[in-house]
Amino acid sequence: MESALGIHRLHFAFTVTYHYLFPQLTMGLAPLLLLFKSLALWKQDERYNKAARFWAKIFAINFFFGVITGVPMEFQFGTNWSRFAQYSGGVIATALAMEGVFAFFLESSFLGVFLFGERRFGQKIHWLSALMVFLGSWISGFFIIVTDAWMQHPVGFEIGADGTAHLSSFWALLFNEWAFWQYIHNMGGAVITGAFAMAATGAFYVLSGRQEEYGRLFLRAGVIVAAIASLFQLWPSGDQHGRLVTQYQPITLAAMEGLFNTEAGAGIVLVGQPDTDRQKLDNPIHVPGALSFLTYRHWESVVKGLNDFPRDQWPDNIALLYYSYHIMVGLGTLFILIMAIAALLLWRRKLYESRWMLWILMLSFPFPYIANTAGWITAEVGRQPWVVYGLMRTANGYSSNVSAGNGLFSLLGFMGMYSLLSILFLLLLWRELMHGPAFLDEKG
Repeated sequence: MESALGIHRLHFAFTVTYHYLFPQLTMGLAPLLLLFKSLALWKQDERYNKAARFWAKIFAINFFFGVITGVPMEFQFGTNWSRFAQYSGGVIATALAMEGVFAFFLESSFLGVFLFGERRFGQKIHWLSALMVFLGSWISGFFIIVTDAWMQHPVGFEIGADGTAHLSSFWALLFNEWAFWQYIHNMGGAVITGAFAMAATGAFYVLSGRQEEYGRLFLRAGVIVAAIASLFQLWPSGDQHGRLVTQYQPITLAAMEGLFNTEAGAGIVLVGQPDTDRQKLDNPIHVPGALSFLTYRHWESVVKGLNDFPRDQWPDNIALLYYSYHIMVGLGTLFILIMAIAALLLWRRKLYESRWMLWILMLSFPFPYIANTAGWITAEVGRQPWVVYGLMRTANGYSSNVSAGNGLFSLLGFMGMYSLLSILFLLLLWRELMHGPAFLDEKG
């Protein structure tokens, strides 16, 4: 039974991690597309129109692959997690249905208008389609986050006579405090991905001497947006989301920080290796009192350690949770540093000639993907051993009739199929990058 549970967890972890490579870029590019279209209307500059159409193609490729890889996850609730689906379907089905019926169709319909309707409908309708694509992608993300937030902090429900959860307040589900801050933090991470991708593309064009005018435009937009979004991730979104974890999931907080024993004036660990057998951190380097201050706004506040909680409520992979959290925070700090230097060089009009910085920007584009993935691992592993926090354990939510062998066979099939999709995706992306915005004719 344990092996089957492990396979089902690995199966969903693989498919959801691979899938999220695509929507994080589309959600991150959506406001940048709107920015370029707004600048095109305001300044009457065709360069911004071409930039918007170029990034719309990148958006469309990611959107297409996001749909392909997103659909199987919906079915996995029934195939791999049927008991969870039966228990929570009366709640989460509402948000998931609204995501599909409203947000997805809004985004996909107006994406078609944006890609093919500029000549037919004119610039103002084209701008409106960019706005609708932005709203559709961000509303879609909101309903998905609402679903996950209910699993993290369940609200607005009641347990029926059959023992399953039923929605008692739609508005409580929609305005869940956890959902708000998780959504803000998630979308900030997506904007960082989009802005880093844009800045990296601009750096590539400038370094290679290809379409330098557009390269400089992409660099300027990408660096400014990434600098703002990186600071926003630290405060207020990251800070407020961390305080929610402190309030509602104190065990998760202790595991994230590798804090085994309760401490007054607890410090934040910068470097260290958790040893769960001896219940200590090896080779720790920490900032004294910082954890107490950030969580309770007082340097001497008491922060509970893992040993204050029953062992069967500990996250089941403390090492993975600890390292994922520190990778996310470490990369987030690095993003602020990189973009602060790049923004300073941009302000001093030296960025385009600073080849060392252009190389850093070009090579840094994978790291927001890693940071976002680490962030989601932190959230989902931190919730364990619960699939719905405090209500249903993960061990009680999977499809017990699906054997480990069947789950493994399906997982290997997905891995093979997604490997082929990856090759196709990279070929399509490379083709668009090699053509660049200058390849687009004036009529679109």
